This record gives sequence, C-alpha cells and structure tokens, in this order.
Amino acid sequence: MLSLVSITSSEPEPITPDAPVALSRPLLTQQWLDLTFVHWAVDPAAVAGLLPDGTVPDTVDGVTFVGLVAFRMHKVGWLRLPGVPYFGSFPETNVRLYSVDAHGRRGVVFRSMDASRLLPVVMGRLAFRLPYVWSRMSVRTGEDTVGYTSARRLPGPRGAYSRLVVRPGERITEPTGLEHFLTARWGMHNPFFSDAGFLPNDHPRWPLHRATLVACEENLVESAGLPTPVGEPVSVLYSPGVPVRLGRPIPPPRG
Repeated sequence: MLSLVSITSSEPEPITPDAPVALSRPLLTQQWLDLTFVHWAVDPAAVAGLLPDGTVPDTVDGVTFVGLVAFRMHKVGWLRLPGVPYFGSFPETNVRLYSVDAHGRRGVVFRSMDASRLLPVVMGRLAFRLPYVWSRMSVRTGEDTVGYTSARRLPGPRGAYSRLVVRPGERITEPTGLEHFLTARWGMHNPFFSDAGFLPNDHPRWPLHRATLVACEENLVESAGLPTPVGEPVSVLYSPGVPVRLGRPIPPPRG
C-alpha cells in the first residue's frame, strides 16, 4: 500500500500511469530516450532536509527512494517551435528524490543534473534554478546492453562520476505499484520562487522494461549530499523513451 508522510489535511493526488492534466500550452518540448532508472530505498529522515521548503518525502510503506536516472535528452524546443538538433540533444544523468507538497502534488526533486552541453546547463541554472552541471558523457548501445558514462567538469565537485550498464529485458505489461510510483511523476518541485514551486509535465504512458544491472560504479549520489547506496537496488527499469511537454512553473498556493 502506498503511504505518505502527512503534512496537511490535503489528500495526496493519486498515482496514475497517465498524466492527470494535458498541457495545452507547453513551455518546453523534448524527448527522453534510452532511459535507465536505478533506485535504492532510503530512510525519509535522511533526505527530508534536502527537499525544498513546503515539501516532504513521498513514501511507500515508510521508506522513500533515491533515483539515478540516465538517458538521452533529444531536441529540446521552446513553446511549439521545432526542437534544436545539436544544442537540444545530449546525454543526461540525474540524481533525484520523491516529494509531495502541502497541497498534495507529488513530484520529484533533482539533487544533481549532469549534462554534456554547456549552453543548456547554463540556461537551466539561470532560468529555472535547477542543479545542472557540465559533464563529459556518453550513451552507447550494444547488441543487448545500454551503457552510460559521466565525468563531472563544472562546477563540481570534480571527480563525481558514474558508469552504468544495463541489459533490458521483456516489456512490462502490468507495472507494479512501486514501478508506477517511481516513474509516473507528473512534475518537479524546485525553489523557483521563495517556496517550492511546481513545474508540471505530461507525456504518454511509459513503455517500461525490467532490466538487469550489469555494472554500476558511481559517486553521484554521495556527491549530491545523499547517503551512499548500500546493497542492491530495489528497482532497475529501462524505457526506450517518450515525447515530453513541460509547463510553466506554478507558484506555491497561498492560504
């Protein structure tokens, strides 16, 4: 059963595999391709202080999760303009947490966002106050594996890196409640304003595959201020990807 740390009398929004609201006027369009989701369980108390004001960890049976998500960003575009083929296409690896705000909106919180294009890194930091960092990265597909590498450049910490290799398996026809919880997140919490604003997204339902983790060498999680993962991940998933639309940041409700 999904449970939630209560912070107000507001009911948390349900976890749905499809976006609850279609964005009629997206601010950004993009594609997320060749994604690997690796997740470890973590004590909510260990990460609560790392979330924006106005949010708490979203939990399942008393635990929350830290995710390492590697993928290819493809053709980021503003408004309804065509996506940019070079500057808008690059590998990215995120360290993220799971959050819920006082009005029941579930989302993710990014602790770090490594990307290989400097211009999107600068724009993401300045325009959206997101924790983008510039890294040397690659995504390589083999006969039956997908590999991701990342080595931090600026602003650091220098020496932060990751190497993931996964072997995707068969398509998941009926994702579990936990698999929906970890992937069906329809927005991010971030201090766009004085409190935690919310940036919504929508996309088609994830095509998910369970995956075997062939190799995992990384210190991005620890570099993001989180406890070093211990033991095997609780979930390893792969998706060929989806087209995505992001809306405008929504200020935190008042009153």
